Amino acid sequence: MKLDCGAEFRPGTENKAKNCSTYWNWALPKISRTILIMPKALILHSGGQDSTTCLAWAMKKFGRENIETISFDYGQRHKTELASARKICKKLDIKNTVLKTDVFKHLGKNALTHDLKMTTPKKALPSTFVPGRNIFFLTLAAAYAYDRGIHDLVTGVCETDYSGYPDCRENTMKSLEKTLSYGMDYQFKIHTPLMFLTKAKTVELIKKLGHLDLLALTHTCYKGKNPPCKKCPSCILRAKGFQQANEEDPLLNPTS
Repeated sequence: MKLDCGAEFRPGTENKAKNCSTYWNWALPKISRTILIMPKALILHSGGQDSTTCLAWAMKKFGRENIETISFDYGQRHKTELASARKICKKLDIKNTVLKTDVFKHLGKNALTHDLKMTTPKKALPSTFVPGRNIFFLTLAAAYAYDRGIHDLVTGVCETDYSGYPDCRENTMKSLEKTLSYGMDYQFKIHTPLMFLTKAKTVELIKKLGHLDLLALTHTCYKGKNPPCKKCPSCILRAKGFQQANEEDPLLNPTS
């Protein structure tokens, strides 16, 4: 059947659509949102292993053309991670925005923003803990996303193989998702695809997604060393994951 606009319809739709205008009013709500408008996502990308794995996950879930990344220059000792983020996003042709904020150095001292020894006490948080860092970053990311019509935020926080940071836990993320949504009167969804994965499972995930090679461009070392120091908490966790996954770390042998 042809309507006056030339559109063709299968038998059985004639009574529901007598012209183009009424047909589309009837049909559009029935067509999957994913076909018409794919949701866009903003990935918090440090340039490290976890956030790069989340980037690979987001490409699969949302489509490369529907994602962009945001990174933070917060006075970290390992600022070289920002160069890694740029390289990875350039390789993938994905937008990367860097926000500069140095507030943490004015709030207190920690081993990520000050020249302090990296320690991991048995009954206290590591000296690398930056109070409120993930909460602050997600708040900035949400404000950035709000102005661009983005509802989905992706972050690489995890409470399985981690250093015990309270702002990496699921209860923090769920609470923050509600707070940001209420506080901006705008619905946010915080995706945490690594929340309950060990480092080994994280390695397996990015391999399954077909992007293990991207880890050759990442930076993990808290001391900003390249090659990595292999002694800081972050290097130790990364090495443990690759060992348990029985995989060679592309960062240590980028030509393999």
